[in-house]
Amino acid sequence: MKAIVHVRLKPDVLDPQGQAITGALHALGFTEVIGARQGKIIELDLDGTDHNLAKERVETMCGQLLANTVIEQFTVTIED
Repeated sequence: MKAIVHVRLKPDVLDPQGQAITGALHALGFTEVIGARQGKIIELDLDGTDHNLAKERVETMCGQLLANTVIEQFTVTIED
């Protein structure tokens, strides 16, 4: 089983990397880009077969280590 965790800054948190991406894309001529937000993806290989338990465990991992829940939000997807 695999868990896919998407971590990104909360919408109201300033994203300087996203601003730098937007500026760089504009400099390359991609002026249709009006904003960018930068985040990270974490893939975890898991042992077990219970998808609900796996999701609960990974959400706990996010709250304790993988995401700074003060400024970041996360989503967890479990795949076979």
